[in-house]
Amino acid sequence: MATQNYANHRQIVPMFHFFLLGVLLLTLIGAGVNLYESWGDHTRLYSASLIFVLTFCMILAALFARLFALKAQDRAIRAEENLRHFVLTGKLLNPKLTVQQIIALRFAPDGEFVAMAELAAKENSPADTIKRTIKDWRPDTYRV
Repeated sequence: MATQNYANHRQIVPMFHFFLLGVLLLTLIGAGVNLYESWGDHTRLYSASLIFVLTFCMILAALFARLFALKAQDRAIRAEENLRHFVLTGKLLNPKLTVQQIIALRFAPDGEFVAMAELAAKENSPADTIKRTIKDWRPDTYRV
């Protein structure tokens, strides 16, 4: 695996991002076509609408499963980085820092972390700017 840096730190899970979401999108389109064609036929309308609603619910379930997992990872990262800051400085992170800023700061090595955290809180730097200013990237290969 290549060394992680700003350019390649985002992870794509092909089976989720391309296969599952693609199949669900195609199924939703097919269910929509089926519903449209069944509109005048009362014997098929119920099953066609049920298929459409269930497909839409499956898409929501897949997206919520992804969002909930990311939210749990965000909470863990916030706690880890707060602990790291406490170990390095004896103080908790500045409460002005947003979760997105803290998530971006996780890539900063210990030598850059404290100064970058202070600067990010002072200037309200966007997460992307924080990641771009890191000189010695600290990889995080666990977040998906």
